[in-house]
Amino acid sequence: MLFKKPKFDWPQRYQTLQLEAEHPAVKDFYYKGIVSGETPLEAVSFMALDFETTGLNPNDDSIISIGMVPFSLQRIYCNNAVYWVVRPNTPLSEESILIHHIKHSEIQSAPRIERLLEPLLEKLSEHILVVHFQRIERLFLNNTLKEHLGETLQFPLIDTMEIEKKALKARQGLTGRILNKPVGGIRLNNCRERYSLPQYQSHNALIDAQATAELFIAQVAHHFTPQTPVKNLWLDDI
Repeated sequence: MLFKKPKFDWPQRYQTLQLEAEHPAVKDFYYKGIVSGETPLEAVSFMALDFETTGLNPNDDSIISIGMVPFSLQRIYCNNAVYWVVRPNTPLSEESILIHHIKHSEIQSAPRIERLLEPLLEKLSEHILVVHFQRIERLFLNNTLKEHLGETLQFPLIDTMEIEKKALKARQGLTGRILNKPVGGIRLNNCRERYSLPQYQSHNALIDAQATAELFIAQVAHHFTPQTPVKNLWLDDI
């Protein structure tokens, strides 16, 4: 299973970006560096990240909760997991409350996103991010950083949805593609079901981050090896 060849030597790229960054938190993120692309998956420190948002448009909608779960191929560090509820700039819609189960009373005492950005960057640094559907986390993170810190962030990440798309395409085969045979869903719970992982409640940032970490470990066990270089899986951008 092959992904597009990375555009950058990311450790070197981080050194360049550190010199160009202006905000201290962004500069520090790059200063802490990143593993070489040749590092085997079994030696990488990962961080599963999930944002729950008021909608799907990063230009109009806001992050309302953040879940982060550090893990390696050998262990998920639940005791170091993080869950933050965020006070959005706009009132929660009834639809949002039904989906995320975050109530008005919870967000009234929650911090604004600008207070969480520096600790968020601190938590993410020195890890390879793992998400399910990178468009949400990458675009919402960069739009928010641009608005409050004046800069965006460049980083590679691993997208379990992209891994699953490629696995399903390989399973479908040439004949299946010609006949347009259905390949199955790519939502987080659909993907987990194919690896016999338990079903969790969706749309909770912490639970979805843990579910993503478990899915990635299962995908590596089925489609790769612990010695696979991390650069074979990471994605430069959208």
